[in-house]
Amino acid sequence: MMARATHHMWGIALSAGVVFTFVISAGAFTVQAEEPVIKVPAGLPPIEFPEDNPPTAEKIALGKQLFFDKRLSRDNTISCASCHAPDKGYSNADQFATGFKGQKGGRNSPTVINAAYNKFHFWDGRAGSLEEQALGPIANPIEMNLTLKEAVDRINAIPGYKKQFQKVFGSDATEENIAKAIATYERTVLCGDAPYDRFKAGDKKALSEAAQRGMKLFFGKAVCSACHSGPNFTDNAFHNIGVGMDAKEPDVGRKAISKLGGDQGSFKTPSLRDIARSGPYMHDGSMQTLKEVVDHYNKGGIPNEFLDEEIYKLSLTPQEVDDLVTFMKEGLGSSDYPEHKAPKLPE
Repeated sequence: MMARATHHMWGIALSAGVVFTFVISAGAFTVQAEEPVIKVPAGLPPIEFPEDNPPTAEKIALGKQLFFDKRLSRDNTISCASCHAPDKGYSNADQFATGFKGQKGGRNSPTVINAAYNKFHFWDGRAGSLEEQALGPIANPIEMNLTLKEAVDRINAIPGYKKQFQKVFGSDATEENIAKAIATYERTVLCGDAPYDRFKAGDKKALSEAAQRGMKLFFGKAVCSACHSGPNFTDNAFHNIGVGMDAKEPDVGRKAISKLGGDQGSFKTPSLRDIARSGPYMHDGSMQTLKEVVDHYNKGGIPNEFLDEEIYKLSLTPQEVDDLVTFMKEGLGSSDYPEHKAPKLPE
C-alpha cells in the first residue's frame, strides 16, 4: 500500500513585498512565489520595508482607512488625505494646506507619491522613516491637533478598528502600530511605468519629439539630473536653490535640523514622478506652474551666499524651456496613476 504523502504550507513576506509559500512534500520542499503584496510599477526598484513592519493586505487596508479618517483630527474635519489628496497629486493644490480651525502652515504639502523610496521626510528631513512621519501631522497643533494619546484612545473606542488592530497586530491600537499601518499604506502610492520608462526600455515612440528634446536637456544642458537623479528622480539630499531667500526672514530649512550653517535655506529634493499633478511647487508653494520652476532655474535662482553650486544661469531658449516642461509633463506621468478612493471606515 502506497504511503500517503504529507504536505505542509506556510507563507513568509519578504522585504520586496512578495509572499513566498514553502511547500514541504515527502521530505522535499519547493518555493512558490505568489502575487506581490505591493505591485511595483516598471521603472522603479523594489521597495525596502522595515524588518519590524512587513506589508500585508490587511495592514494596507487598515492604513488606508486611517489615512482617510477625519476622526484622527480634534474636530473631525481633517485627515491625512485632506492635505495629500489622490486627485491632487497626493498634495492639495494650495500654496499652504488648511488645518485645524483654518490655520495654515508655512510650507507646501509634499506629495506622498513614491515616498516609499525617500530617505528623509518633510521638507527639512526631520523624519527618517514613513513610520516616524505618519504621526507628526496628527499631533501638530496647526494640522490635526490631536495628541497621540487621544488618537489612540479614539481608535480603540471604535469597535471596527479595535477588531482590525487585533487581527493585524495582535493588540489594540498603539501609537507605534497606527504609524506602521499608515506608513504601509503610503508605500502603495507608487508612480512609474511612464513614457520615459518605456522609451528607455526600447519603445522609441513612447515620447514625442518635443519630450525627447526635453529629456536631452534634462540630462544635459539644463543639468536637472544633478539633483533629480535615479529612478525616483531625486538624490534624497538637501539643496539651497534660492527659493524664498529674498524674504525678510527666509525659512532656514534643513539648518533647523542639522544645525549646520551650510544648510541654511536648503530643502529636500522632491521626486519628479507625476510632477504635473502636484503643483504648486517648491517648499513655499510659490510657483504655480512647471514653466515658472524652469524659469527660476534658467535665471540661476535667487542669489545668496548659501546657493548650491549646481544653480547657475542656464541660458535656455524659450523653446528649450517649453521642451523641458513637456518632458516632465508627458514623460514622467504614470500610465496607471493610483487615484485611490476613500474606503468605508470602521464603526
